Amino acid sequence: MGEKKPKTTGRRLRGSYISSIISISLVLFLLGILGLLMLNAHKLSVYVKENISFSVIIKDQVKEVEIKKLQKELDASGYIKSTEYVSKENAARELQEDLGEDFIDFLGYNPLLASIDVYLYADFANPDSISVIEDNLLSYPMVKEVFYQESLIHLINENVRKIGMFLLTFSSLLFLVAITLINNTIRLSVYSKRFIIHTMQLVGATRAFIRWPFLAKSALHGVLGGLFAIVLLLGLLYFIQKEIIEIFSFRDADIIAILFTGIIFTGIVLNWVSTFFAVNKYLRMEEDELF
Repeated sequence: MGEKKPKTTGRRLRGSYISSIISISLVLFLLGILGLLMLNAHKLSVYVKENISFSVIIKDQVKEVEIKKLQKELDASGYIKSTEYVSKENAARELQEDLGEDFIDFLGYNPLLASIDVYLYADFANPDSISVIEDNLLSYPMVKEVFYQESLIHLINENVRKIGMFLLTFSSLLFLVAITLINNTIRLSVYSKRFIIHTMQLVGATRAFIRWPFLAKSALHGVLGGLFAIVLLLGLLYFIQKEIIEIFSFRDADIIAILFTGIIFTGIVLNWVSTFFAVNKYLRMEEDELF
């Protein structure tokens, strides 16, 4: 009987450690999913904004050389990401493809004007900036008008802002839930060792000496939980990356490095802090309170 008890106790301790690591890893896995969404939400926002374009309509009879010169000036500006010159002929060809008929034969001439499609950097793809850019472009004598869908730009920027606020609120709530779950898991683990803590105090061990093994083990559990959460995330991403390749790719090494480092760091910090306070609670308890 004396030999079975230590074995049983050892199995219980290992089971407690394993369940603690699994619980922590699942919480970190959820936080990792949220972190991935938040990191790629910015990327998606930039992608959407930088694909918003407006057209600079050029007056008729303006030479192509002058239009190309204007295009180079626009490309050299700090707020324009790229431009695309659309000649009268190309504009007519695109419209014919959309309409499915040759409107030039019907009208007898090409009524379309040459234009330059402008794509802005994400920071400038908002109504206020575009309004200032529009005024600047209209100061060129060769520019007839600047065409863009103002309502669409308002809608895109408003939706991006709402999604950002939703993710921020949701992440805050989930982070609080994660702290609570990890804290409760660790408190239960430390609770099972409260008598060991008290015994160590009786033999004269200092609080720092008693705390150190618990803190070291909690940090290790945080690392192991983080690594297991990363494995789960990699498995998840492997199956879904084909569907969301525009948002996420394994080639995004910077995002992956930030996310995985954050998961392990969060696991260590949350475990360490929760263990510190849990151990301190039992260090302050009197013997009769342990029961």
